[in-house]
Amino acid sequence: MFLGQHDHSLDAKGRVILPAEYREPFEAGAVLTKVIDGCLALWPPEEFQRVADDLKEKARRGNVERTVARSFAGGAKALEIDKQGRIAIPPHLREFAGLDKEVVIAGVFDRVEIWDKERWRAVDASGEESLRGAAGTESMSDLGI
Repeated sequence: MFLGQHDHSLDAKGRVILPAEYREPFEAGAVLTKVIDGCLALWPPEEFQRVADDLKEKARRGNVERTVARSFAGGAKALEIDKQGRIAIPPHLREFAGLDKEVVIAGVFDRVEIWDKERWRAVDASGEESLRGAAGTESMSDLGI
């Protein structure tokens, strides 16, 4: 399980260092994808397969689902972590997520998300407000936290 957040920087070649605590599940490789909310997700191969299978099934529902499945799969990139613990983020994925220099790497249970630092601050602040009960109290009560 991936938890926590870490501030990092992209190097001149678009690479970022993964925190050491996240690396072991990616020893057999990883898949980097676009995901909802404009960030990237790094999946261990078996988790990516689970998500891909689910998305393939949902793509049969209609045009919106097929379009999302195409963008998700078409933009996905299988990659390896180098000996220094870095992954190279392709230009099209950096562009999608608005990654320039400063990034946040966040563990989100079954995946690692990579965010533009400013975008992460806004998303995190919104989540914190909801946890404080300032917004969405009724709809959030079923989360169990």
